[in-house]
Amino acid sequence: MRHGKLAHAPSPMALRRYGFILSFLAAPLVLYAVFVVGPYIQAFQIALTNWKGISPNFDYIGFENFTKLFDDGAFWPAVRHHGLLLLVMPLATIAIALFFSFLLNVGGGQRNGRRTGVPGAAFYKIVFFFPQVLAVAIVGVLFQAILSPDKSGVLNSALGAVGVDPVGWLINPDLALWTIIGVMVWQAVGFYVVLFSAGMSSIPQDVFEAAALDGAGRSTLFFKITLPLLWDTLQVGWVYLGIAAFDGFALVQVLSVDRGGPDNATTVLPLEIWRQAFTFSKYGYASAMGVALFFLTLTFAALTLRVTRRERIEF
Repeated sequence: MRHGKLAHAPSPMALRRYGFILSFLAAPLVLYAVFVVGPYIQAFQIALTNWKGISPNFDYIGFENFTKLFDDGAFWPAVRHHGLLLLVMPLATIAIALFFSFLLNVGGGQRNGRRTGVPGAAFYKIVFFFPQVLAVAIVGVLFQAILSPDKSGVLNSALGAVGVDPVGWLINPDLALWTIIGVMVWQAVGFYVVLFSAGMSSIPQDVFEAAALDGAGRSTLFFKITLPLLWDTLQVGWVYLGIAAFDGFALVQVLSVDRGGPDNATTVLPLEIWRQAFTFSKYGYASAMGVALFFLTLTFAALTLRVTRRERIEF
């Protein structure tokens, strides 16, 4: 028995190796605990108070801030807008990104026995990724000039050239949110083109060659081969886009009329949190909104990973 225990005991070299690895992991874990976990815990605490953010004095009021959310005239429209964002933005972004990624990696035909992308694929990937290089605030300012409601706007100027009256893209309550969603999709597509391209490039060429020998066309290559083998990457992309749909603060702040207008037609929860904290000095109530947003995002991510879970395909 003694020899058996000694045989299973880690060697001094293994202990030094584990200690070396743990020494590198310790600093990131401490930083994460201090700057991520700590603020979350503090936000949960502040959500139970009536803190105004000015003085160190506050009272614990229990769940009063959370009960106020049910009667808030701006909270529920913001939640509905997030629901629309969750439905439209990920679907549109993934569909467009998949289409371009397939063309750039597989849809160009077969050359020298290998599936390739369209000519100039490397250049197009750089072009598609360019919006990711720009800060979100710069994207908002850029589209302010493009979507200006009068004829000075680039888009309305082009429409006026063909005899179409100017459209209030951002001042019409029926169009404003859809317009901002369109900008979000434009800004996000490039990243997912590159992400899906990386996933497609990892698919062995033997799979495409075997499909080509069987006479598979582009649609079969996409729906029966590429899409199933890219499922894990799609799942990650969907979660990322869903989390982005719970944000939208910068674009709504820059593009919308009166920060979330007109008439709360474009408001989102991060903007309402900012408004309650920095405009009305209701830090306790803003923290309660933040906690609600945290659980909404966590629930979405968990449900998405659960619903889209499937068996991994090994090459």
